[in-house]
Amino acid sequence: MNRFTLPRDLYHGKGALEALKGLEGKRAIVCVGGGAMKRNGFLDKACDYLKETGMEVRLFEGIEPDPSVETVMRGAAEMIEFEPDWIIAMGGGSPIDAAKAMWIKYEYPETTFEQMCVVFGIPKLRKKAKFVAIPSTSGTATEVTAFSIITDYQKGIKYPIADFEITPDIAIVDPDLAETMPQKLTAHTGMDAITHAMEAYVSILHCDYTDPLAMHSIMMTQEHLINSYNGDMEARAAMHNAQCLAGQAFSNALLGIVHSMAHKTGAIFQDCGAHLIHGAANAMYLPKVIKFNSANEDAKNRYATIADFMKLGGNTADEKVDLLIAYLRGMNDQLNIPQCIAHYGVDGLPAETGFVPEAVFLERLSSIAETSIGDACTGTNPRVPTQEEMEKLFKCCYYDLEVDF
Repeated sequence: MNRFTLPRDLYHGKGALEALKGLEGKRAIVCVGGGAMKRNGFLDKACDYLKETGMEVRLFEGIEPDPSVETVMRGAAEMIEFEPDWIIAMGGGSPIDAAKAMWIKYEYPETTFEQMCVVFGIPKLRKKAKFVAIPSTSGTATEVTAFSIITDYQKGIKYPIADFEITPDIAIVDPDLAETMPQKLTAHTGMDAITHAMEAYVSILHCDYTDPLAMHSIMMTQEHLINSYNGDMEARAAMHNAQCLAGQAFSNALLGIVHSMAHKTGAIFQDCGAHLIHGAANAMYLPKVIKFNSANEDAKNRYATIADFMKLGGNTADEKVDLLIAYLRGMNDQLNIPQCIAHYGVDGLPAETGFVPEAVFLERLSSIAETSIGDACTGTNPRVPTQEEMEKLFKCCYYDLEVDF
């Protein structure tokens, strides 16, 4: 028996933020990040809508990119003191992910972070509050997923929290918010979205309910991402929907080792001043992982089906896989994303000499490979790598080498 879970309600289209006026309760806490929602007027608008319902509203601001365990604990303490009926998280994936983890701690104050990270081990929520997610970026799709990514900076590792309990009750997908994304963020979140869709499509848990969502998202991303990156706001609105469809697919089919690898390298080089932006890491790793996975015949055929759907040409499955890889590398070039870690520069842009030192990468390679294999996303990848294979794969991603194993 399989399960397919989505938010109870999903409001979408321009002006969808007004759906907040339909909530009923006494208190709402609004969790936001670094200020973009405030600067662009969306935070005030959301709070005004909530106050129209008669609710008392409190803000929890300043959630950092790649939120930390410490931020989660601070937010949960604020919720325990305020006792909200509704948790409203708005902004990029980081404030929404952080608020999901805060929600667990709010409802179960004795829960440790380690207990939160037990896959599908969270007790029943909604005894104290329900959850509304309002994304301003077009990539993570955390507004419709059963996942949250929290970083332990002491260990330099991102940990996925996975449980259908943290799927939001309500998602508000309003493209007005996505119009505020800077160009670089549009590129990185867009490649995160297509990675979600492609990993969901080849996941060992894919099914008739997830496949159409994944494939339609891929089609929309192929059509609209580059135009969205170049400032076309109609394309930007389409990408806001495309990423949400990908999220609905991967929340139920789960992901693969592109995300395992991105999770374990995002913060591991932080002490060297190198932060691997999640979407850029996915963009660099995806072509290599497709080649690696295509040694599995079923995965190869599913990648070939994606290539056919994208009308990329090719006669054999192998040719179609290679054309798909070439297409994705071409997207990286058009989006100004480097092809490998060695060329990953400041702010995720290409550079002749990257800022992830080769010596440090090689020194930590064995540990990174081991933790990547242990990541929650690895188990649903169509080909599970050995330690040796994962180390080789990471070297291909660092040096931009061909995957031939």
